[in-house]
Amino acid sequence: MNPITHPLITFIGGGNMASAIIGGLVRQGHPATAVQVVEPWDEQRAKLAQQFPGLAVLPAASAEMKPSDLVVWAVKPQTFKDAAAATRAFVGGALHLSVAAGITSESIAAWLGSERIVRAMPNTPALVGLGMTGLMARAAVSADDRALVERVVRTTGELVWVKVESDLDAVTALSGSGPAYVFYFLEAMRDAGARMGLAPEVAQQLAIGTFLGAATLAQRSEDPLQTLRERVTSKGGTTYAAITSMEASGMKARFEEALVAAQKRAEELGREFGE
Repeated sequence: MNPITHPLITFIGGGNMASAIIGGLVRQGHPATAVQVVEPWDEQRAKLAQQFPGLAVLPAASAEMKPSDLVVWAVKPQTFKDAAAATRAFVGGALHLSVAAGITSESIAAWLGSERIVRAMPNTPALVGLGMTGLMARAAVSADDRALVERVVRTTGELVWVKVESDLDAVTALSGSGPAYVFYFLEAMRDAGARMGLAPEVAQQLAIGTFLGAATLAQRSEDPLQTLRERVTSKGGTTYAAITSMEASGMKARFEEALVAAQKRAEELGREFGE
């Protein structure tokens, strides 16, 4: 890594997740001039250049790239292999951080000819600095490498390390895809509120505020989730009626099955696009 305060960070792909990380870095004092992005789409390059003055934005990997301390692979799983082939010659010696779902570090190591690889599974609340990211490092990743990755990822929210790479498939199912589940339940709560006579915008405000408040309470409380739930669920009361209905329909079991389906799909992505 460069002996300077701000390492040179290269993003391969300049979409939403890359933008979220770059935004977090800049907000915490990392200069845009110490970041470069390879992004093939003209419109997105223009957007990035306008949003982050001083940012170097390239249409393709080339000898114009500055030597990188860290390369963040923010590409779709199905395009990773081709992107690696086009970029490998210009990122020698760098630490690599992949946010591509499913693609194993074994595949990435083979494509890039490097063992200094960290895989990450972020989620979309990173866009507002409230993301949750799971991380896994290969054996060649040093303590300093981990520290650099943490420094970058913490600009988007919280993080956890897992030791076994297959655990990232579970992370993908739980938190990577998790925001969609929350939005799904928020939609249902809004629509139910509207059916019960509330204005949709009022129902939506109530639903979002309830999710936010309950999540914050769970985060700050030392009590188990079950205890927090039971405190709201007086036998014979309104909450009890709702929970009993959910249990009778098998909602919890069906929801757990849905997460397992997401985990299996993450495994399939690695096999489909990791060859």
